[in-house]
Amino acid sequence: MVQLYNLHPFGSQQVVPCKLEPERFCGGGRDALFVAAGCKVEAFTVAGQELCQPRCAFSTLGRVLRLAYSEAGDYLVAIEEKNKATFLRAYVNWRNKRTENSRVCIRMIGHNVDGPFSGAFRDQMYIVEMPLSEAPLCISCCPVKGDLLVGCTNKLVLFSLKYQIIDEEFSLLDFERSLVIHIDNITPVEISFCVGYVAVMSDLEVLILKLESGPKNGERVHHHPHKTNDQMRRTEEGISNEISQLESDFVICQKPLELLGEKSEQSGLSVTLESTGLADEKRKYSHFQHLLYRRFAPDISSYGLSDDIKLHSLQLLPIYQTGPLTSDGKNLSQEKELLSLFCFFSLPHVGYLYMVVKSVELMSVYQYPEKSQQAVLTPQFLHVITSNNLQCFTVRCSAAAAREEDPYMDTTLKACPPVSMDVCALRIQLFIGLKAICHFKNHIILLTKADPETIPERRTSPKRLLSRKDTGVKIKIPPVAEAGWNLYIVNTISPVQLYKEMIDYSNTYKTAKTQSCIHLLSEAHLLVRAALMDASQLEPGEKAELLEAFKESCGHLGDCYSRLDSQHSHLTLPYYKMSGLSMAEVLGRMDWTVEDGLQKYEKGLIFYINHSLYENLDEELSEELAAKVVQMFYVAEPKQVPHILCSPSMKNINPLTAMSYLRKLDTSGFSSILVTLTKAAVALKMGDLDMHRNEMKSHSEMKFVCGFILEPRLLIQQKKGQIVPTELALHLKETQPGLLVASVLGLQKNNKIGIEEADSFFKVLCAKDEDTTPQLLVDFWEAQIVACLPDVLLQELFFKLTSQYIWRLSKRQPPDTTPLRTSEDLINACSHYGLIFPWVHILISSDSSADKNYTEDLSKLQSLVCGPSFDIASIIPFLEPLSEDTIAGLSVHVLCRTRLKEYEQCIDILLERCPEAVIPYANHELKEENRTLWWKKLLPELCQRIKCGGEKYQLYLSSLKETLSIVAVELELKDFMNVLPEDGTAAFFLPYLLYCSRKKSLT
Repeated sequence: MVQLYNLHPFGSQQVVPCKLEPERFCGGGRDALFVAAGCKVEAFTVAGQELCQPRCAFSTLGRVLRLAYSEAGDYLVAIEEKNKATFLRAYVNWRNKRTENSRVCIRMIGHNVDGPFSGAFRDQMYIVEMPLSEAPLCISCCPVKGDLLVGCTNKLVLFSLKYQIIDEEFSLLDFERSLVIHIDNITPVEISFCVGYVAVMSDLEVLILKLESGPKNGERVHHHPHKTNDQMRRTEEGISNEISQLESDFVICQKPLELLGEKSEQSGLSVTLESTGLADEKRKYSHFQHLLYRRFAPDISSYGLSDDIKLHSLQLLPIYQTGPLTSDGKNLSQEKELLSLFCFFSLPHVGYLYMVVKSVELMSVYQYPEKSQQAVLTPQFLHVITSNNLQCFTVRCSAAAAREEDPYMDTTLKACPPVSMDVCALRIQLFIGLKAICHFKNHIILLTKADPETIPERRTSPKRLLSRKDTGVKIKIPPVAEAGWNLYIVNTISPVQLYKEMIDYSNTYKTAKTQSCIHLLSEAHLLVRAALMDASQLEPGEKAELLEAFKESCGHLGDCYSRLDSQHSHLTLPYYKMSGLSMAEVLGRMDWTVEDGLQKYEKGLIFYINHSLYENLDEELSEELAAKVVQMFYVAEPKQVPHILCSPSMKNINPLTAMSYLRKLDTSGFSSILVTLTKAAVALKMGDLDMHRNEMKSHSEMKFVCGFILEPRLLIQQKKGQIVPTELALHLKETQPGLLVASVLGLQKNNKIGIEEADSFFKVLCAKDEDTTPQLLVDFWEAQIVACLPDVLLQELFFKLTSQYIWRLSKRQPPDTTPLRTSEDLINACSHYGLIFPWVHILISSDSSADKNYTEDLSKLQSLVCGPSFDIASIIPFLEPLSEDTIAGLSVHVLCRTRLKEYEQCIDILLERCPEAVIPYANHELKEENRTLWWKKLLPELCQRIKCGGEKYQLYLSSLKETLSIVAVELELKDFMNVLPEDGTAAFFLPYLLYCSRKKSLT
C-alpha cells in the first residue's frame, strides 16, 4: 500500500475564462495555455500568480481531436476533423496573432516561399498543412529538436523540423516528411517522441524503440524495404479470413508479457523503417534498437475490451543537461544534452515508470486507491486524476538522473536516496468531476464537469476479438457543451516551500519511527535535487535558496543515519559531507544525554567521526569536544582510541585525559604496540621523558616499525596540504634516527607514504630547504637501495645518491649528522654496492693530504660505480664539479672511464698521475679480450717514458719489469721479440727472452 502524507503541494487556483466547454487543451511554453473548443483555439497568458488573461484566438478547419505544442519552434499542431475527414495542421508565429479576424497565411509542407510573399509570413500567423495518406490518430512533438511524430494505423510518420532561409534576418519554419516507421498489427492510441526515442501505445501494448543514425560495428541494423500495398492487403485479408473462422467459437486472449532490451525483439511486432527524405540529404535515422515491449491481458470474464483495463497517459520524460549559465541566469547554449529519459504509462488502477536510456528497467509501480482517468509525469511528481480526486505521487527520476550525471554518487563522497525506495502520495485533493489534466512549468490544468450523469459507454460485441489489431481508434468526441464545467489552473507551490513543510512534517517521526523520518527526508531531498536539475525553470534567486535547502536536507539525512545501527548507517558520512557542516557542528547536533547511566553511540555516528578523523581535515576540535570523541570511541570501539588520538583534529585534547584512556586500555587487557607508541607520544606532550623512555624500551625496534605502519600519523601528519612531522618524529631524529628511517621505509614499503612525500618529510624534519639534502634523507635513500623496494626506480635512487656524494666532495661539505651506515656496511648488506677495485685503494693511498671527513662519501660513490647495477653513462654529465686535480676526483673519473671500457685513456692517466697503480690496474682490468693492451699499449708507453727519464724513472722501470714478465708468459718467442723496442739494451731483455723460449719445454 502506498503511504500517504497529508502535505500541500498545490497552492492557489484560478478559473480560465473560456467561452465554450474545452475539448482539448495544452500548455504553450513558459507563459501560454491553449484551449480548443468547437472550431476555435483560444490562447491565454499565464504568468506566475497573476490572473489568466486571454491573449488571442484563431479558427481551425474543424473540431480539434488532438492538440500539442512544441517549445522548439514555438508552434502548435492539431489533428482536426471536418466532414468525417481528418487534417494535420501546424500553427506557426501564433504570438503575432493580434485579433481573431487578423489575416492568416496557409501553406503546404515543403512549399518554397518567394521573396515578395515573405513579408506576409514575417509579421502574422501562418498555418502549415501536412497531408497524409491515412488518417492521423495521435501526435507528439520532440521537446528538444521540435520534430513531429504522427501516429496512423500500423505506422508512424516523422516530420523533421527545418527552416527555410528567406534572407539574413528571417527564416521560415517548415517540416520535411523524413521517415515512416511501419509497425504491423498495431493501432496507436497514444505516442511519445523525444530525441530519437519512440514510445507507442495501443489499448493493451506498449513498445519503445530508439532510432539511430549511422550503422554501428557489430550491431544488427533493422532496416528493410517496405512491403507494397498489395502485399500488405493480401496479408491482412489472409489474417482476417483466419480470424473470422475462429471468432464465432473462441475468445482469443494473449498472456501478459514484459520484454526488456534486445529481448523485446521477440514481441512478434514487425517493425521496419522507410526513409522518405530527399535522396541527396543524409538520412537522419537509418536503423533502430528495441528497448521495451509490454503487453497486458484483459479480464476474460468481461468478454470484451473494457475501459477498466485500457492503457492511458503514455509519456516520455527527458531530463537533460544544459550549457553553463550566464550571470543573468540564461543558458549560453540552447542545445540540450539528454541526461536520462523515463517512460510512464498507466492502467486504470496501476501505473508503471521505466528508465530507458543506458539500461531499461522498471523503476516504480504506482497503486492507485481508485480508478484513474489520466496522469501526467513531471521531474518532481506524478499527478493522477480520478473522477473526484487529484492525487500527487513522488517519483524517482532525479535519483536515477543523479547517478547518470555524477560518477562519485554512492561513494563516501556523495549519496542519493535509492531509486528502489518506495514511492508515496503527498496529497489527495478533492475535485468534483475531473475529466482531463495537463501540466506545464509549475501549473496543473484541470477540466472538471460536475454533471453527475455519465456518458453511455460504447457498446461492444460480447464476442469481440481481443487482439492487437483493431479496425481503428474511435476518438471520443465531447458532447455539446453543458453547464457545470470549469477549466482550472492549479499552481504548485515552490519546491523550497514544499521542502520546508516536509521537514516540519518529518519532525513528528524523529522519536517514534526513524525509518519513516528517513523516508520523508529522502523525498524532500529528491524534491530539491529535481528542482536544481531543471535550472531553466528557476526564478532569479531561487537557485541560491534551493542550494541552501539541499545542504540542509543532507544535514537532516546525516542526522537520521547517524542514529542508525544498520547496514545503511554508512550513509552518514556522504550526507554530512554534502551538507557542508564541520565536524564540530555535527558533534554539536548530537544528543549527549545519558539514560540509565549508559551512553549509547550508534554505528552511523561512529563511522562518520572515524572517517573524518582519518581524512586529515584542517579542523581542530576544542578540548571539550575532543574529550567527548575519545569517550565515545572508548565506549563504542576501544581499539580505535589510539588511532583517534593520533588525528591532527585531536591536537587540543588534554594529554592527561588521553593518557588516562590509554591506561584504561592497558588495564582492560587491550595491550598492543600501538598503545605503547601512543603513550610514548602523549608522554612527550606531557614533558615526561622518563615515561617516554620506559615505553620505548618495552619492545624491539622491529615491533615499533610495525606499530608505525599501523598508524603513520604517529610520525607524519598533514596540515593544509603540507607534511608536518610530529613531536615524536622530531624526538626520534635526535635519539633514535635508525628507528625513524626504518619506520619511514616501512611506511613506503606498505604504500602508506609516497616517494616524494617521504623526501619532503625528511627535509621538513631536518629544517632544510628544497635545495639542501640532509644526511638523514641520504640515510633513507641508502636504506631504500638495501631494502630493494620493488616500486622504487633503482636508477633514480642511484642518481639521487651519486649527485649528493659528488656535491659534498666537490664542495668539501661534510654530512650534517653521522651517517647511519658506512660504505663497508652497505657493501655487506646490498649487492648494488660493489667491492671497490684494489687499484682504487692504491690510487687513494697515494694521496697523503686526503681529508678523512670525506672518505665515507668517496668510498660510497666508488662502491656504487663498482657495483653491477649502476648505469655509468647517466652520471658522466654530472661529474664535471668533481675535479680530476684531486686524487679523489681522479679515482672516480678513472673508474667511470674504466666501466665504459676506455682502458687506453685510463692507462695514460695513471702513468701520468700514479704510476704505482698501473700494474694493479692492468692486472684487474686487462683480461681476456683486453689482454693485448699489455703489449700493444702498456709496454710501448713504459719504454717511451723510461727513455725520457725523470723523477718517476724507478716507478716506470719496476712497472716495465712486471709488464715484461706478463708479456713473456702470454706471447710466443717470435711475437715477443716483435713487440720489444728495437733500440733497447739486449742484456736487460735477455732474461725475459730466455724465459719465453724455455716456457714451452717447461710446460
